[in-house]
Amino acid sequence: MKKSRPTLWILVLAAFALASYLGWRSYGPEATKAQQGPPPGVPVSVTPVRKADFPVYLTGLGTVQGFNTVQVRTRVDGQIDKIAFTEGQIVKQGDLLVEIDPRPFQAVLDQAKAKKAQDEANLANANLDLQRYTKLGEFATRQQTDTQRSTVAQLTAQIAADEAAIANAQTQLDYAQVKAPITGVAGLRQVDIGNIVNASSQTPVVTIAQIEPIAVIFTAPEDQLPYINEAQAVAPLKTIAFTTDGKKTLAEGKLAVINNQVDTTSGTIRLKAVFENKNRELWPGQSVSTRLLVRTIKDATVVPDDAVQHSTDGLYAYTVNQDNKAELHKVKVSYSIDGRSVIEEGLNPGQMVITGGQFRVQPGSLVKPPTVADSAATSDSGPSKVRQE
Repeated sequence: MKKSRPTLWILVLAAFALASYLGWRSYGPEATKAQQGPPPGVPVSVTPVRKADFPVYLTGLGTVQGFNTVQVRTRVDGQIDKIAFTEGQIVKQGDLLVEIDPRPFQAVLDQAKAKKAQDEANLANANLDLQRYTKLGEFATRQQTDTQRSTVAQLTAQIAADEAAIANAQTQLDYAQVKAPITGVAGLRQVDIGNIVNASSQTPVVTIAQIEPIAVIFTAPEDQLPYINEAQAVAPLKTIAFTTDGKKTLAEGKLAVINNQVDTTSGTIRLKAVFENKNRELWPGQSVSTRLLVRTIKDATVVPDDAVQHSTDGLYAYTVNQDNKAELHKVKVSYSIDGRSVIEEGLNPGQMVITGGQFRVQPGSLVKPPTVADSAATSDSGPSKVRQE
């Protein structure tokens, strides 16, 4: 009986070890891993590679200029009696701006008119004398008749000179009223009532800038000049003006002038676009960003900018195959505009390209894309910028 006790303890220990092993197999890490199944895919956003027409813009910076800018100066000397405009006012062509004391000019005009009246009276008398000499016939000498005829001609010429003097005096009187030569915005006035102005002064009374239409001067690389000339020969190129941060569209216009010389220092060509500016978003002296539509690429292979990734080996993008695994493709991008990139090499239309979540993806990784509709809606939303690769 004593010899059976060690055997009993051995059997108990063996049963306990077996129970422990079976429990570990049922509830240990291996069992947990088996219950969990394969690891889940990496959540990503996808969108299909598309065929689309792609507008090619040249981007740059420009400066707004008044379509016409005039420094209004007085053409006569005198004291300012009246200021008829308000600074910043839209003045129309012919509107009165400043009135100069007209009395000296009125006096000169009256004097010229009086001189003409005097000469007309003398001419009338000379004509009567000529008629008398002519009627006398042989009783009047030939010398008297010729002399009187000459007197009549002199007085006639004098009246013509009087008329010219009257016209000049009237012009000087008209110049006493300084009027707007163009329609535009009046700037800050440079003179006040009571000041003496003169025609020789270099200080303008006011500056007027025409803003409807208005112009923007900007530059483009000289290597783009052949494309610009070719497209401009067909139709004026569309030009868009933005705020300098590119976030707000200010106006759309047309390219009007290509400068006749390339700037050899910077390798650029100056361009001038004209905008109607009905909403007056553009203002002389304002800095703007510009986009010039040079051409449109038909049926380009297009993806969202977010799909294109950068590495030390160049540009690449991930696509999702039929097994929901990521595949890496090296790509070549020609243009990137408005959040879209043109792919020259590396991708084909119809492939599903990853646009979000790439930082967790490796070649061959199992991914979990949303529906195509959801990913397409996501890729089409949000602000975009313009750049040329």
